Amino acid sequence: MPQRPPPAPETSLDFAREWFTFTDPDDPAHEFKADLTWLLSAWTCVYGNGCHGIIKERPDDGCCSHGAFYSDKDDQKRVRAMAKELTSEDWQLRGQRKGGVDEIDEEDGRRRTRRFDGACVFLNRPGFAGGMGCALHRMALRTGRHPLETKPDVCWQLPIQRFVDWVERPDETKVLVTTITEFTRRGWGPGGHDLDWYCTTSREAHVGAQPVYLSNSPELAAMMGERAYAVLAEHCAARGRTGLLAVHPATTEAQRLAAP
Repeated sequence: MPQRPPPAPETSLDFAREWFTFTDPDDPAHEFKADLTWLLSAWTCVYGNGCHGIIKERPDDGCCSHGAFYSDKDDQKRVRAMAKELTSEDWQLRGQRKGGVDEIDEEDGRRRTRRFDGACVFLNRPGFAGGMGCALHRMALRTGRHPLETKPDVCWQLPIQRFVDWVERPDETKVLVTTITEFTRRGWGPGGHDLDWYCTTSREAHVGAQPVYLSNSPELAAMMGERAYAVLAEHCAARGRTGLLAVHPATTEAQRLAAP
């Protein structure tokens, strides 16, 4: 097997960003704050096509080495139900299902998908006839569903991050603000800085044919609501035509190297 080239240097986590704030068309007491620098970047998932993985010794794991932490009980319940639909053609480790598909993290007590042999139990390893990668993702494509219907929330949302906070205005009224931005290394917590490689700030992953707001439109619509996403998409399209002032540095670097 040929040796993989080392990862390209990642950009800094701190750089200028452009933001777009607007009122939710379905709720006047709810605002969205969208990171245009991220949503108009050329990031795309490069799993199986240049991904170095978050653990250097396990590049074929992608970002699945640690399992997926559930967002809530509904998330856990949905994944358990989807696991029952997996066939042997979908899931390399289907024989491990009797051991359960989730576990409790020893450090913080949160529940996540179970790890088996160093990675998520749903991860198909290289050499599997059905192809390496997430078994839940494969099953979704086989059955005509979008992967967001079958995978843990964090898996289909990554690397988009959503924060929700109540903000008190100067007139003492409150508004719920949902921030849509890049799931950077910091999104993983303190351990995010220890990952051997991460894609959002790597030029190697900023090679998408479409900007994130289009390539990840189903995920954004699910996270924001259809009407709010429509407002965002219209603004992103207009902003893309005029040009961002604060372009994602990994996109800039990828485009510079691709230029003739």
